[in-house]
Amino acid sequence: MSRYWIELTQPEIKAQFERNPLVILPCGSVEQHGAHLPTGTDIFAANSVSHAVAERMDGVVLPGGPLGVTPMHMPYEATISLSPETYQQVLIETCLSTAIHGAKRLLIVNWHEGNSASLGLAAEKLHRTHGMSVVIAQACYVAEDLWGEECGGLTHAGEIEALAIMPDHESLVHLERVEGSSEKRQGAHMDKLRRTRSFVPILTDIRSIAPTGWYGDPKPATAERGRQMIDDIASAIANEAGEIFDHLDQIQGQPDRGVAAE
Repeated sequence: MSRYWIELTQPEIKAQFERNPLVILPCGSVEQHGAHLPTGTDIFAANSVSHAVAERMDGVVLPGGPLGVTPMHMPYEATISLSPETYQQVLIETCLSTAIHGAKRLLIVNWHEGNSASLGLAAEKLHRTHGMSVVIAQACYVAEDLWGEECGGLTHAGEIEALAIMPDHESLVHLERVEGSSEKRQGAHMDKLRRTRSFVPILTDIRSIAPTGWYGDPKPATAERGRQMIDDIASAIANEAGEIFDHLDQIQGQPDRGVAAE
């Protein structure tokens, strides 16, 4: 049976919620990724990870919209950005609809850093106001933890992002268009700061990180290695999220729903 909400029938979704009321929301963005990766890289990656997680956790993948909060990439054509307020409202209303139908657990699988603040606020409201148990999995950071050393870190349009979309969308990856490797050192320090607890530079233009709009080296990426990376990310998220949900159930006095990772 499909685990994609829009491919299921109403009775199938009802039966799924009776068995396990878990929904998974992929979150990404539409933004430039140089000449070699598609603008939908982030949402393609989030979807691939979400479906792999759904298989492991017996959940349903929601039709998360492709758009996100990405004003930093607006200097380049092909980027489409929502305001944080609009993005939060879409998330809340999407997930609230599932809660009305019986969803109790929400796993957000995010691949775009610019969404993080909005996701936190929306998730808090869904939990506090509507009673959903919510876990946010920053899938791009999980990828960095597991594959960063092998792939030269988490770079914009570099190897990790190429690997993330090649298994399902290999025809959209154009490694032949990469002329050498965009210089990583020029922006690596500023990009790293965005991911620390201590200092957060507010950047309004991706060119503050990389003059070309991207950096890293995507050339070593292959679909086979991409499949392994997606499997590794999905297993790590399923294991950790399952434990967190079980802990939340104990705190809230809810029955154990039996969500388990493979």
